[in-house]
Amino acid sequence: MWSFLSHLFRRPGTTHTVVVMDSEEVGSTQRYEVTPSHMLTAWGASLLVIGLLGSSLVAFTPLRTFIPGYGTKQLKQQARLNALRVDALQDSVAVQQHYIKRLQQLVTGRVDSIGRRAAVQESPPPQPSRREPPSEPLPSTDVSDNGRQRHEQPAVSVSSFPASEPAGEEESAYVLPSLSLPVRAPVNTGFPTRDFDAGDAHYGIDIAVSEGTLVRAVGEGYVVLADWTQGAGYTVAVQHSDGYLSVYKHNKRLLKQTGDRVQAREAVAVSGSSGEVTTGPHLHFELWQNGLAQDPRPYVTGW
Repeated sequence: MWSFLSHLFRRPGTTHTVVVMDSEEVGSTQRYEVTPSHMLTAWGASLLVIGLLGSSLVAFTPLRTFIPGYGTKQLKQQARLNALRVDALQDSVAVQQHYIKRLQQLVTGRVDSIGRRAAVQESPPPQPSRREPPSEPLPSTDVSDNGRQRHEQPAVSVSSFPASEPAGEEESAYVLPSLSLPVRAPVNTGFPTRDFDAGDAHYGIDIAVSEGTLVRAVGEGYVVLADWTQGAGYTVAVQHSDGYLSVYKHNKRLLKQTGDRVQAREAVAVSGSSGEVTTGPHLHFELWQNGLAQDPRPYVTGW
């Protein structure tokens, strides 16, 4: 057999006559003309067609799942997406639980913030008083003895507003209503990226927002600071009743001036990333009471 094939393909371009005879029926013969090159071409085309059909069958039908190792990349990618979804759900549940816990603390009056117990023991509760609108920026007050001087925050004490005797209708227009707690977040969008940390001289909370977002006052009050600082950029501070002071830093543009009276939810600035101590567009929000820095999270809803 091998000698026949060797002789047949020795000259592929030559046409050979192949005679087929039946060993049992003498004289019964059949003749075939064979060209080896044509045979090779037909065999190659057949193999190519079979290969294409097999590849298509594997690539476009469920049969590919039976091939070991095929589809591993897709399965790994799907597994990673599922893991990310699970992590996101866990984070969402943790945020909801933290929010409920803070709300319970506010409702029951067990708000724990830095220096709150000391403030209760050392000073009497603030009494409602009549206040005149400030006509010039109020002086800064040191609020700590553990290195808080590094923080560029002009904490304004409620005592800076002069108390007055019962006033008439003209003076009553300057009286501020009590700050209704909990307050809404100073921005309608965004999410916290860095929490309150007095040990690291971070006396507020950072909220990631898009540049150009309106920054709104958390309550009614007077603007006691509207200026540029080296570290915090464009900064606005609003004095509220009961000794509360809210501060908004790293703004792109200020919408209010010192001495302006603002209403709750009124826009006071446009968010940005001004100042040297910044990592991108965000709002640094602080809340003080009687010269003591408070953790804003228990006082604010919507985070």
